[in-house]
Amino acid sequence: MGKAKLEKAIQDKARVNEKLFVPYMMAGDGGLDRLEETIYFLQNCGAAAIEVGIPFSDPVADGPIIQEAGIRALKHGTTLATVIDKLATFKDRRSIPIVIMTYLNPILAYGIDRFTKDCLQAGVDGVIIPDIPMEEEGIIASSLQEQNIAFIRLAAMTSSEERLIELAKRSEGFLYAVAVKGTTGERETHDTKVHDYLKLLKKNSSIPVLAGFGVSNAEQAQQLSKACDGVIVGSKIVQLLHEGKLKDIQQLINGSIQSNVQKVR
Repeated sequence: MGKAKLEKAIQDKARVNEKLFVPYMMAGDGGLDRLEETIYFLQNCGAAAIEVGIPFSDPVADGPIIQEAGIRALKHGTTLATVIDKLATFKDRRSIPIVIMTYLNPILAYGIDRFTKDCLQAGVDGVIIPDIPMEEEGIIASSLQEQNIAFIRLAAMTSSEERLIELAKRSEGFLYAVAVKGTTGERETHDTKVHDYLKLLKKNSSIPVLAGFGVSNAEQAQQLSKACDGVIVGSKIVQLLHEGKLKDIQQLINGSIQSNVQKVR
């Protein structure tokens, strides 16, 4: 369970030369009763893991699409506690690893030790906290470690090479490589230096490196995956879920994974 389950699931896919696809969804967008159904759908599409976002009033890392989804979820009364409670109700019926993405304030309000213990009981395998810097992560890292929950770090293109190497060494589960300079959201293109940045992380990481932010189609996923192990897609998935375009999601995931598998055969 926990970190071991996440790392095994990701590494098993990597061993068969399959590029990894981790979709992000906003918990509570459309109502929390849709969470279980959506997770099963994404699981069946071939996702390596699922990043479950917690709505927050001041999401500094999120672009407009995810911000709007968060507002819709908050209007449904979604909180960190209600999401964890909901995940616990079907933890034994899902096989895919679950990663929670939340900001630090909701965790502090929840209580750090209570949060990590409840995550374990709910079958949460990893946690992403985008607004906690490496220098301050000690306030929660040990508690996550005690519960065997992966602490997934984010790396930024604007960081020094020394800092990126340190983040690569510290991260668990997978390393989240932010592939743009800015917030989440669709981009027409990525910085020309992004491949060098991803290759640096890949060289110094003992776990898979996934590129996120600004990935909105299979072609972008394929290009980024040439320098790392796969991608995380948020805004596009959130938009398509909101619009009910499930077939488009399936095509996006299949196109990102299968095209890469074919290239390495």
